[in-house]
Amino acid sequence: MTAAGKLERVMPIGALADRTGVKVETIRYYEQVGLLPPPERSEGNQRRYGRRHAERLAFIKHARDLGFAVENIRTLLKLSDTPGMACDEAHAISVAHLDEVRDKIAKLRSLEKELERIATTCSGGVAACDCAIIEALADHGQCDHAHH
Repeated sequence: MTAAGKLERVMPIGALADRTGVKVETIRYYEQVGLLPPPERSEGNQRRYGRRHAERLAFIKHARDLGFAVENIRTLLKLSDTPGMACDEAHAISVAHLDEVRDKIAKLRSLEKELERIATTCSGGVAACDCAIIEALADHGQCDHAHH
C-alpha cells in the first residue's frame, strides 16, 4: 500500500476538518454528543480518523446544512446504521422539518413585506427624527424638532 493511500484512510482531525469543511471544534462536539464515534488514537494520543468518520461527518454536515436538529440527526444516523429498518421515522422527521421550514419562509415573506413597506416610506435626505423608518421602529417623542 502506498503512503498516499494510507493517508487517505487515516488522518488527523485537521485533515478531516479540511476534507469535510467542518471545523475542528465542531468535530469534537459531534464526538462529545455521540454523533461521531471516537477515533483511534496514535501513539502520541492524536485522533486518527478513517473513511467511515469522513463519510459519517459528511452525512452529519449535509443534515445540518439542511437545518436538521442534532437529535433528529441522531435518529437519522441510527436509521442509516440499520438499513433494514423501515424509514417511517426518517419520513416523519423530514416532513416535520419541511413544515418548520415552510413556516419560517412564510414568516420571512411577511417580514420582507413589512420591511419593503417601511423602506418605501423614506427616500432619505431628512433628519433622523423626521425619518419615517425611524418613526416606524421607535417612539420619537424624545426627538427635539426645535434643534433642526
